[in-house]
Amino acid sequence: MSPDEAAVAVSEQRDAGASMTSPGAGMTADIGEQPEVYAHLAHTQSNAIAAVAERIARRRPRYVLYAARGTSDHAALYAAYLTEIRLGIPAGLASPSTVTVFGSRPDLADCMVVGVSQSGGSPDIAAVLKSAAESGAVTVAVTNNPESALAAQAHHHIDICAGHERAVAATKTYTAELLALFMLIEGIRTGNGKLAEPETTALASLPELARTVLDDDTVVEVARRYRFADRMVTTGRGYAYPTARETALKLMETSYLPALAFSGADLLHGPLAMTDPAVPVLAVVGDGPGGAAMGDVVGRLEEQRADVVVLGPRNVGGASLHIPAPAVDERIAPMVDILPLQRLALSVAVSRGENPDAPRGLRKVTETL
Repeated sequence: MSPDEAAVAVSEQRDAGASMTSPGAGMTADIGEQPEVYAHLAHTQSNAIAAVAERIARRRPRYVLYAARGTSDHAALYAAYLTEIRLGIPAGLASPSTVTVFGSRPDLADCMVVGVSQSGGSPDIAAVLKSAAESGAVTVAVTNNPESALAAQAHHHIDICAGHERAVAATKTYTAELLALFMLIEGIRTGNGKLAEPETTALASLPELARTVLDDDTVVEVARRYRFADRMVTTGRGYAYPTARETALKLMETSYLPALAFSGADLLHGPLAMTDPAVPVLAVVGDGPGGAAMGDVVGRLEEQRADVVVLGPRNVGGASLHIPAPAVDERIAPMVDILPLQRLALSVAVSRGENPDAPRGLRKVTETL
């Protein structure tokens, strides 16, 4: 065993011990480290990400495809929105089973294919990148493990540098993926890989914004209120939709609370009928076009007499509860808005007597084919 491997083993043993004596201690520590992860990633990886972005910009891809699973799939969804809005080219999420189960080999020439995985250890994501490269695509891996199979498979690798994550439920690796993907896409947009001044300024303020949000304890009251909830709905539009989906996943995997995530538009196309005073609805409503589009959604939920919690800069439509979040550019908001919602999942789990560090039946690295 190398010295680095030994250090990781000792760290994992220590964190496991902390989890046994204090359920959620590992997840609490992971969540609390995110401001420092933001600062470290932006400082140490900006040149490396800019170099990748500049090479991709020279290739002028006509389409971008993201391959991911679980939490990373929500980071990929955020990147798909960012790609279409900021780069003006089509983007979508891959269905890995078309390659690994059905043996399809899509023609992805002139395409950029990005594999997003914290561990880089899922064989199906690596298989998508391999097939894509063989058909002429340029491939990028975004992982927390530069030694992983996915990193080795891709033409370019972006290290999110989030460090060891103690809990099974991903928190700081998710937000680090968001930041890395933001830096990549905005770097491609400038053409030279470097961020424009507004984006540079926004990233400089991100660690302090994260600290401010994490210092607010409103989520403790919300968790107390929904400790005995049977199910929950989460919703948002545009850049907020991945936040809604990630929140639902965190609630399910840490508290075993059935949670359904819908875009605000999709919610009105049928699922609205199931909402009532017994079904809490968490709506992510930020500034900008996406947040404005949620106004009608919240109004319709009120007509259903749903128990609505709004996360955003201001309460909307007199929701039952309001979780404050800073008024920031919608592209940056997902890196801030998810932080109190991670704490919400943590608090609900602990209040229900569960240990969110080690959810039943789950492992840190999930390998799918």
